[in-house]
Amino acid sequence: MADTSAVSTEAPRPPAGKGLAVGKLGLVGSTVIGLASTAPVYSLAATVGFVVLAVGAQAPIAMILAFIPMFLTAYAYRELNRAVPDCGTAFTWVTKAFGPWTGWLAGWGVAVAGIIVLANLAQIGSKYLWLLTNNPDLYENVPLVTATGVVFIGLMTFVSVRGLEIGERLQNILLAVQYVALALFVVLALWAVFTGTAPEGSTAPQLDWFNPFAFTSLSGFTEAILLCLFIYWGWDTCLALNEETKDPARIPGRAAVLSTVILLVTYVSVTVAAMAFAGLGTSGIGLGNEGNAEDVFLALKDAIFGPWAWLLVIAVCVSAISSTQTTILPTARGTLAMATYKALPAAFGRISPKFQTPRFATIFMSVVAVTFYVGMTLVSENILADTILSIGLAIAFYYALTSYACIWYFRREIFTTVRNFLFKGLFPLLGGLMLTAAFIQSAIDMYDPDYGYTVIFRIGGVFVVGVGSLALGVVLMVVWAFFPRSKDFFAGRSLNRETEVLVPDSDQVVPRSVDGGLM
Repeated sequence: MADTSAVSTEAPRPPAGKGLAVGKLGLVGSTVIGLASTAPVYSLAATVGFVVLAVGAQAPIAMILAFIPMFLTAYAYRELNRAVPDCGTAFTWVTKAFGPWTGWLAGWGVAVAGIIVLANLAQIGSKYLWLLTNNPDLYENVPLVTATGVVFIGLMTFVSVRGLEIGERLQNILLAVQYVALALFVVLALWAVFTGTAPEGSTAPQLDWFNPFAFTSLSGFTEAILLCLFIYWGWDTCLALNEETKDPARIPGRAAVLSTVILLVTYVSVTVAAMAFAGLGTSGIGLGNEGNAEDVFLALKDAIFGPWAWLLVIAVCVSAISSTQTTILPTARGTLAMATYKALPAAFGRISPKFQTPRFATIFMSVVAVTFYVGMTLVSENILADTILSIGLAIAFYYALTSYACIWYFRREIFTTVRNFLFKGLFPLLGGLMLTAAFIQSAIDMYDPDYGYTVIFRIGGVFVVGVGSLALGVVLMVVWAFFPRSKDFFAGRSLNRETEVLVPDSDQVVPRSVDGGLM
């Protein structure tokens, strides 16, 4: 499949990729960043309660079922990354498979998901920081919380611009804090249950919690699955850093699969521990109490940790802050790739000569996230809350596109070996179909005015934000298509199946075979 034609040696070969620093991450570092990107403590705090409200005692099996399309999609990412280790990930791969218009929308899906979640991460990180003061006048002060969130985004942008090495060291520490807190939560909760010291309403873990046939509502099931897709989302960050990894063709893919497996064990364990300790009652600390849904850890921290409850508060704060940085990384590198292939203005392709990072793209995406965050907060905190419910649509959208791109890109190889059939054909197909079904059913449910916290144009605000943000991408794409610089991209000249990878701000190219591998 590789093209081994001779390469001119008249000029020295430029750095591989797009001018990014190479060889910075190993398997451990890539896995850490993949895990940190999901913000495990924050994701659980913000999601477990809503999943229990949606499906009751079937919350653990919902976590497992949602893991299946994530795991299958991770194989699609792994195979595509082996063939085309490009930091544009979904954008580059979908463009190579289906053409520029579909590829541009895949890139937009990555960007819009990152912008929306950055706003919510900043909000949670800021609120939990001020919760440490135990002063409602501070943690309920909207201007103060918002301003602190903006500072968090600014600090993490600074770290991201400075390079991956400082970011990796920071993430090692922050992730360790999160997992220590989660381990303590599980151990203390289950110890209290089995020793009989848990509060009234607690129950021993039940085998029926893992029964996939016990769901009683299709809408509740799809809502739970979409919520669970959100908590797994983020593992693909290690793929967006592939050009800065020691073995770009193998390590990022392995890290992606490993990350999803670790997350599965983490999420199911914490969910089971929380349900066993708190029970499913509709009052007090019961997980059936709607008042606890927005933040399960906030409801349970005092009952489980006692005077050490501040440890869990710190863990949620750290989780949100660390994920702020790891969310900036793939978003900026996605736009860098789009600019390199002329799908965005050239400014997004600028690389810091000192730190070898996409400085302009990083700062620009952070400014957009801050603008979105402040704007949504000024309009209504309820709309900001609805944005996190809508993000599942963007996630399912570009993950599904990537799964289908894997099948089409490798269509001539799928039936050559059993391995190719499974990893390049069957797994991506099943993952893509599951994500497509979740997208369609969730969009139908979100259209209901009673879904979420707001109503816009007499329909659910979650639907307007989720579908509207994707539709905005279509508008921006059409507008960009009228600019002269975009012509090569939309004509399929700057990026297609056989494209050599361009280095930003250089007329030279890095020779690659038609499958994207270095020659």
